[in-house]
Amino acid sequence: MQKKLSVLVATCALVGLSACSVLPKAADESKNWSAEKLYAEAREEMAGGHYEAAIPLFQRLETNFPFGVYATQAQMEIAYAHYKAGDQAEALAAVERFIKLHPNHAQVDYMYYLRGLVNFNDQLGFFSFVYEQDPTERDPRATREAFAAFKALVDKFPNSKYAADSIERMSYLINAMAQYEVHVANYYYRRGAYLAALNRAQDAVTNYSDAPAREEALFIMIRSYDKLGMPLLRDDTQRVFLLNYPNSQFLNPNARGEAPWWKFWAKSGPKPSPKDAVE
Repeated sequence: MQKKLSVLVATCALVGLSACSVLPKAADESKNWSAEKLYAEAREEMAGGHYEAAIPLFQRLETNFPFGVYATQAQMEIAYAHYKAGDQAEALAAVERFIKLHPNHAQVDYMYYLRGLVNFNDQLGFFSFVYEQDPTERDPRATREAFAAFKALVDKFPNSKYAADSIERMSYLINAMAQYEVHVANYYYRRGAYLAALNRAQDAVTNYSDAPAREEALFIMIRSYDKLGMPLLRDDTQRVFLLNYPNSQFLNPNARGEAPWWKFWAKSGPKPSPKDAVE
């Protein structure tokens, strides 16, 4: 009896598998779409903010129609969609792939610009926490990479329409890197590591001489020299400080300062999508 039951179960299983094999599979409705249809649907998903849904449509467009303007436009759109979806790694990979495949493309400057934006808005976005946390308190790796990306754009395409915004962002990033050094210097100073504080403040003054953070760096140097019992260097630094910043807010701790420098980007600069080359 048990043997017959086992045979019956096995037979049912085979019948079930056979039935499954002959049932029609769910059709991929986009499989036979034209390039125009795929592109229109993908752009509609993008317009609705459905970036994850748009990406596979652009990928299918590139795969099914690998030659011509649709394929290159799809590659740019894929990079932009990953960027808007917050997937930094995939966005950068798509950007690098496009630059490698199309180094002389008419819009390759945009991809250099997008590479900068991706790093500028690392992880949740450089501005997503701008009202809660000074970005200089975070790992400066993305800051340096963003600066390098924007610099590459400006150096290679000085007449690009993205150059002016890139230069402005580079100025911001220079001060971000300087302010990071100041942040670390303050950290050491608060813990009584005055020599370490002095060294980090000196780095900010030396390497970022035009950055607004230089003011605070000099002030930290004055206090550090004082704590280290070095009055001559303290007084020399103070003379430089007063000459350059006679009305510094650091001279009056009760003065109400302006909004933090990093809120300059609270309104954000342009973050355009790829220019539609097929319209």
